Amino acid sequence: MKAVILAGGLGTRLQPYTTFLPKPMLPLGEKPLLEHLISWIRRNKITDMVLCVSYLRKTIEDYFEDGGRFGVKIEYAVADRPLATAGQLKTAEPFINDTFVCVYGDSIFNFNLRQMINQHKSKNAFITMSLHKYKTNIKYGVIETAKNGRVTAWNEKPEITANINIGCYVMEPGVFSLIPQSRPFGMDDVIKKALARKKIVGSFIAKNGFIDIGDKASYKKAYEQFREKLGKI
Repeated sequence: MKAVILAGGLGTRLQPYTTFLPKPMLPLGEKPLLEHLISWIRRNKITDMVLCVSYLRKTIEDYFEDGGRFGVKIEYAVADRPLATAGQLKTAEPFINDTFVCVYGDSIFNFNLRQMINQHKSKNAFITMSLHKYKTNIKYGVIETAKNGRVTAWNEKPEITANINIGCYVMEPGVFSLIPQSRPFGMDDVIKKALARKKIVGSFIAKNGFIDIGDKASYKKAYEQFREKLGKI
């Protein structure tokens, strides 16, 4: 089994940090984000990986090379322009001929990936998505009304809970047929296409072990967490 890591995004929400470094190479502790991700995948007994690269790709290629230094084998799928998540994944098609894992290159994971893979296979799923229960407060008062418009309740800044996509998938190779060639295409569009074609799309709840590095605030928070860990060693 191979793992495909999507590492070609521009990282615009993390500028100016990403002016000279691609987002997956931003430091967390003593290692770049992408090295933490590769180590997690290797600990889950997957050692063949495809890195989908584009923006500042030489920085990634020069650091990881063929992966031997990290105990893995790395191949590179190269795009000459941003293609969004699924568009990036499409560039890895020539390297994949069996069930594979696909992960976004801008998050840290620490859940049981083998368990997710086993669930995917046992349910004969076409795609299995990793989800995380997320809680947030609406910043406004939410007003409930009856059909006649009469106000029945006022809930001030209520907490809502939802399962969110955290960007780790187990997929069958047939997923590539849902992605157009050489143009931007989102992973949400792939999931919608799969559902429309009555494919089995499963879910795996990761109760913990997820850190998003989507913007400057989340990166700073993660950076501080890893710096604290170093201080305790």
